[in-house]
Amino acid sequence: MKKRTGDPWMSADDFGRSLTGVGFNLLVANVERAIEFQRNVLGVTVIYQDTDFAVVENDAGLYMLHADHTYRDHPMVGIATNAEGRGAGIELRLYNLDPDTVEARANDAGYTILAGSADKPHGLRESYIIDDDGYVWVPCVPLL
Repeated sequence: MKKRTGDPWMSADDFGRSLTGVGFNLLVANVERAIEFQRNVLGVTVIYQDTDFAVVENDAGLYMLHADHTYRDHPMVGIATNAEGRGAGIELRLYNLDPDTVEARANDAGYTILAGSADKPHGLRESYIIDDDGYVWVPCVPLL
């Protein structure tokens, strides 16, 4: 059930037809709170946002956030309804995003740092940060 009033910035049909490559959609409890993390911690650009849905973009491309209530009639409703620690086993990696900077912003904003910034044997410096919905974000940069 959508809560938005008014028209979005473009029709769902037009937006869907514009998508290419690989994308992902995150189900979130509260779009506004999720956008706060996305913008203030991950540094994304918000393309569009309302109470039901948001489109954000970073250097890798764009992705979407959907509020849980918009999935009431969706095949994934059972997964979303009783999910504890959403995205269990998934790392949402953001390449070429400085983990030390992102970790500091996340720490300042009170988010959980699962693992602090560290140089890894696979050639990346990375940190693991958990957002309010339980998603694990991994900003990382190549080691010099």
